[in-house]
Amino acid sequence: MSSSQTVGANFTPQTQWTWVGGSNQPDAAGVYGVKGVASAANSPGAREEGATWVDASGNLWLFGGYGRDSAGTLGYLNDLWRYNRATGTWTWVGGANLAETEPVYGSRGIASSANLPGGRGDPVSWTDAGGNLWLFGGYGMTSGKVFGNLNDLWKFSPSTGTWTWVGGENTPGSVGSYGVKGASSAGNQPSARDESTGWADNAGNLWLFGGRAPGASSSYLNDLWKYNIAQGVWTWMAGSSELDAIGTYGTKGQPAGANTPGARSDMVSWTDLNGNLWLFGGYGRDAAGLYGDLNDLWRYSTAQETWTWISGSNERDLAGIYGTKGVASTGNAPGGRYGGNAWADANGQFWLFGGLGEDSARAYGTLNDVWRFAPATGTWTWISGSNLIDGTPSYGVKGVAGAANTPGSRQDAMSWVDPAGTFWLLGGELCECGTNSYTNELWKFVP
Repeated sequence: MSSSQTVGANFTPQTQWTWVGGSNQPDAAGVYGVKGVASAANSPGAREEGATWVDASGNLWLFGGYGRDSAGTLGYLNDLWRYNRATGTWTWVGGANLAETEPVYGSRGIASSANLPGGRGDPVSWTDAGGNLWLFGGYGMTSGKVFGNLNDLWKFSPSTGTWTWVGGENTPGSVGSYGVKGASSAGNQPSARDESTGWADNAGNLWLFGGRAPGASSSYLNDLWKYNIAQGVWTWMAGSSELDAIGTYGTKGQPAGANTPGARSDMVSWTDLNGNLWLFGGYGRDAAGLYGDLNDLWRYSTAQETWTWISGSNERDLAGIYGTKGVASTGNAPGGRYGGNAWADANGQFWLFGGLGEDSARAYGTLNDVWRFAPATGTWTWISGSNLIDGTPSYGVKGVAGAANTPGSRQDAMSWVDPAGTFWLLGGELCECGTNSYTNELWKFVP
């Protein structure tokens, strides 16, 4: 899942949640209404692992994920939604209102109103400078209802309402083609994967890192790719072309060409004001090659093409060090986790919410803690939520902000930062308890 956000406009810190929409009961079916028509009654069904974008007009977009369709059936979705912040209404824009609908690829590079990606979860999404929405990979369906990890690249134009299959394969499990590290080529292509993360840099390039590779037993990636939209080519920039690479941490705070995060999935990411790429946590390999929940924070300089280990541990499964709520400290650190959400504010600070991992007592479960990281000081601050797993929600009154309001613990929710600098959170899986319980709650957070 890709949870990556870029700094927005200036705003005043207030740190309050508002329950905006959706049901406070789990597993709500989608209410689609009429395609193309906004309605206060419309709402996407409960889900996790969908793709999100913000368009040039500040509308919030949602595609697919794993969740409930209009009949309440659980499966992979390919519905496309637009949320108008001014009116507070959802519009079902495209795709099916039933789960596990086959894709229509059409001809590579040709936009068509008939084209449609198949249902999937945990793809990577970007918005380009022209306001187009981009989608890569994930786990989902290809023609003939064949499921697997994907490496197809799609572009959606909000102005025309059409999808274009841009690149990659229309069959699952592609091994890709790495080419030569640092050299762009029309033949280069990332391998199929899900639970990756991505960024858009200041030059308009799209970046992709890591994720879970195809196969009966899970293996993970730590490769870093850059996609040049104008040239339509991928470049393998860093990391290994092999599976399950161990992290090379180097010295904390010191960039080095040999440094690289270990193979992992379901991490979160940010882009800073200088166009550097930041990466936090996920499930993957630590410095000893052991798998677990990670809490390491990394920065990739697009100018120097080097990774720097910034904070956190090079070991797995560590408890969170929360300190005092609202007080920054060099000793503070979120616990190891994956499936969280990330935002960036106008002051260049990074925000983290929830996920599945370790709390202050090293208990393992879903979280609802909110953290802020200040790159200028290198410190984490525990802002709100619980320092223990399975934090309960406090809804308050729908549409009314409150200091006591908070979403409940969850993983693999979907998130946005709007042009006003407000953070948005939708859905997610409510617990790691084998019940497959999902939500469609929509929350707004003013940091």
